[in-house]
Amino acid sequence: MQFPQMPFIDAHAHMVSRTTDDYEAMRAAGIVALIEPAFWLGQPRTEAGSFKDYFSSLVGWERFRASQFGIKHYCCIGLNSKEANNEALAEQVMELLPLYLMKEGVVAVGEIGYDDQTAAEDKYFRLQIALALETQLPIMIHTPHRDKKAGTTRSMDVLEEMGMSPDRVVIDHNNEETVREVLDRGYWAAFTIYPHTKMGNERMVDIIRQYGADRIIVDSACDWGVSDPLAVPKTAALMLERGIEEAQVRQVCYQNALQAYGQSGQMKESDWSENKGIDQSQRFSGTQY
Repeated sequence: MQFPQMPFIDAHAHMVSRTTDDYEAMRAAGIVALIEPAFWLGQPRTEAGSFKDYFSSLVGWERFRASQFGIKHYCCIGLNSKEANNEALAEQVMELLPLYLMKEGVVAVGEIGYDDQTAAEDKYFRLQIALALETQLPIMIHTPHRDKKAGTTRSMDVLEEMGMSPDRVVIDHNNEETVREVLDRGYWAAFTIYPHTKMGNERMVDIIRQYGADRIIVDSACDWGVSDPLAVPKTAALMLERGIEEAQVRQVCYQNALQAYGQSGQMKESDWSENKGIDQSQRFSGTQY
């Protein structure tokens, strides 16, 4: 497939689940940077130590691995909503979060929000909003797969109740039901191009036609499920093919993500524009991989 000759940022990619072939293909397609939010790994974790090792890999090994393919790696750190329901474990994870939120390359608290919209999820959502306010980091919101519209509205209500400015929050996994309210209330609206369960790229073209490009972000959320690490450049190509202006494509597939997460102070264009090249002879912590 021929991809547009422009840079891309995938603002939601779970690369811990992907291969080196994916990194090579992403860079060849024009992806210069990505953001990896902490998430549920599919198998529920039972010990706080597994979170510690996972967070360490996001700020360490995965950051290094991406650099070996010419991609700048950033991450978000947080307790995901699904695992917030294990309160004994959640309490221990909350003690870990401040240790990681100020690490180099951490651009937001996330992805956080609601899953089943339980009381425990609400409790730890609020605690993490407080951490974002304390550390002056943006927030990435995971909107629930079930009862999405109500969960999205509730997320924004709580954020505003806690005093979080909407322009420092990216609401992700939007669809046609949620986008109008998210934009009207002043938030960044991200869309996951993820087959079967979230948003297809044909629908994404229609969203841009209807709402324009302001405060809209296209990402892939590629992970261990059926997903595509090239979803962002593929959607960009389809947008251009369907007559969306190149400036708008660049805005939703690159510039808006940089602006939203650049508020962390950890992400700037010179991080990749001044890249000195790839040295694959380097080793992580002195080890062969």
